[in-house]
Amino acid sequence: MPVAPVIYKQYEPDEVLLPYQKNWMEDTSQLKIAEKSRRTGLTWAEAADAVLAASASKTANGTNHFYVGSNKEMAIEFIDACAMWAKAFDKAASDIEEEIFEDEDQEKSILTFTIRFASGFKIQALSSRPSNLRGRQGNVTIDEAAFHDHLDEVLKAALALTMWGSKVRLISTHNGVENDFNEIIEDSRAGKKDYSIHRVTLDDACDMGLYKRICQVRGDEWSQEKEDEWKRGLMKATKTTEDAEEEYGCVPKSGGGTYISRALRESRMHDVPVIRYSGTAEFNLWPEHLREAEMNAWCEIHLKPLLDKLNPNLKHVFGEDFGRSGDLTVLSPMVISQTLKRIVPFMVELHNVPFKQQEQVVFYICDRLPRFSAAKFDARGNGQYLAEQARFRYGVNRVEEVMLSQSWYLEHMPKFKAAFEDDTILIPRDADVADDIGAIQVIKGIPKLPDGKTDANKKRHGDAAISLVMAHAASFDLASPIEWTSVPDKTERDNPDNDFSGLMSKGGGW
Repeated sequence: MPVAPVIYKQYEPDEVLLPYQKNWMEDTSQLKIAEKSRRTGLTWAEAADAVLAASASKTANGTNHFYVGSNKEMAIEFIDACAMWAKAFDKAASDIEEEIFEDEDQEKSILTFTIRFASGFKIQALSSRPSNLRGRQGNVTIDEAAFHDHLDEVLKAALALTMWGSKVRLISTHNGVENDFNEIIEDSRAGKKDYSIHRVTLDDACDMGLYKRICQVRGDEWSQEKEDEWKRGLMKATKTTEDAEEEYGCVPKSGGGTYISRALRESRMHDVPVIRYSGTAEFNLWPEHLREAEMNAWCEIHLKPLLDKLNPNLKHVFGEDFGRSGDLTVLSPMVISQTLKRIVPFMVELHNVPFKQQEQVVFYICDRLPRFSAAKFDARGNGQYLAEQARFRYGVNRVEEVMLSQSWYLEHMPKFKAAFEDDTILIPRDADVADDIGAIQVIKGIPKLPDGKTDANKKRHGDAAISLVMAHAASFDLASPIEWTSVPDKTERDNPDNDFSGLMSKGGGW
């Protein structure tokens, strides 16, 4: 699933478009979505893009553009913006035309607004009836998509146009977590749909110069204090904090709570062990060679029998969440089955274990994983040491050092949740593992773990959940082994007693 990156650039007063508006226009995906704060100017940028497409010749990929808003006022505003851009771009265009045609299904007269270009193409604002798109060809913008009464039907009609290469854009603020618009976004982030997603909160827009542009247009002097006060005023003007987060923070209402339900978690569990080791104060003071011998014996007793059972013909990946004394280090090997189900054959939890012995356990497992193809390691803080050592040992093509961030959560958590919903994952049947996954919440629109401990005993911070998400993400980032045959040196080649006739069939040569 393509996810459009947020581009943070410096505000340039002489630039007409702000960075996030440019980012939106530069994204040429056939299907793209903008979930946005109110009044950030995405529709204004879309009008510019529509003018460029409709004014271009057919050989330059010009096309019609159809705008579907949720009310008449939005249609007029969009067409006015297009007329302004046509003048700014010096594109030959007609005046705005009002057209009336009959809707055969509804037996009603429908008013549309149209601008025609010398290219032969047009921009036309239509009502939100799905039938209005029938028989047309061109790009389609569905604005304030979350507020359409029948978004699914409008979208179905719009997608029919993509058969001949047209593009569809959805732009909207949110309107509830169960709204079709939010569900499309969730499916896209989970990889079930192919939309490119742009997320522009009020803070994102201001970081890229929105309030500075407002001050520029008004002729006011900008200051950070004035910008902060302006944002506070917007938040206060909304009825509730939840409303403010939805309007300006891209957080659909009722979006909190447990991300993956307990019933769903438990339905994807099977009877395999979680092996736990806790280092004592005495153990941690032993000399290195004694600790190494002790840990090796523990691995031989507890891990080797499990590793020996792994299918040598299947690919394996690995996920890790790091902890030292406060949090746990959790290790999750994962098998990719013949049916592509992601199966965790066992997990390992290490508590209060020195760095070198953690490294020892990680290497013991990964060295023995059949067809070991990919791994993701938590590289925050002290975890960077273990992640770096794994990268040195197994290579940059197999090991990624992950700095967990909101964007990382936003990309990988929906796919993790989808694996539970689609029955494509199996995890150990363990109360702590279930609770750790249950600790994932949607916080300001981002599915992630809350700050602080997540269990009643204040000993865990969703550690198993992060380890599993890492493994699941690694399973989509597989490296392939390279098979090769060494080329004999010149002395060997010149020896008449050596026969290399089969070498080329094995992939070698000189």
